Amino acid sequence: METHLIYLAILIASLLGPLALSFDSKVAFYRKWKYVFKAMLLPAAIYILWDVYFTSKGVWSFNPECITGIKIYNLPIEEVLFFFVVPYCCIFIYECIRVYFRNLKRKRKDDTFLKVLAIVLIITGIVFYKKMYTSWTFILAGIFIIIIYANRKFFKHFDATSFIISYSIILIPFLIVNGYLTSIPVVLYNDNENLGLKISTIPFEDVFYGMLLVMMNVAIYEKLKSKRRTKSHPETSSRKLQA
Repeated sequence: METHLIYLAILIASLLGPLALSFDSKVAFYRKWKYVFKAMLLPAAIYILWDVYFTSKGVWSFNPECITGIKIYNLPIEEVLFFFVVPYCCIFIYECIRVYFRNLKRKRKDDTFLKVLAIVLIITGIVFYKKMYTSWTFILAGIFIIIIYANRKFFKHFDATSFIISYSIILIPFLIVNGYLTSIPVVLYNDNENLGLKISTIPFEDVFYGMLLVMMNVAIYEKLKSKRRTKSHPETSSRKLQA
């Protein structure tokens, strides 16, 4: 393989399985594409701007030998695609969990876990404010969790239990992909801007960088689906509000 196609090849390989399985009759993920693609837009825009800024500040960089050379501003086109390919795969896994484990019940302790995690992340981000990757990732992840719980009526279909279980599973392929990106390396990190803690070659912060990306996509995805349910069953929704 041409080395400049490595990043693109990793993205294509990551997408092939979930894309093929999207047509499985039970999950029928292709029927939810209109919600999936809309859900991706805001998180992708935020992450692309974040990425542009961090690249300009030298928080991370990209190996020119492993990318096509096509760029949007200072980002390789592959990096832009990353914020669509990875969320697609992650929402697919999340939806599989929801479909195959319909009796999975929301547990209050999981909501409590996320709330405590938000506080820990924000405090840690403040303590390590001089490390850009650590502080930005932890604080933004913590703030978004708080936004979800501060606006529970808006995000009422966000299920902490389903999310935690799904993300625990998502972490496996997510870390595998990131492992390739950081070991080849395609992406090079400035360790002065992170804690220096690694999962193999992966900065520890990537766990929460990924968690925030997936959580934003899932929360918006569920919100968009809930609008469809409300439009489909207006009388049921009205009765629930009266109750």
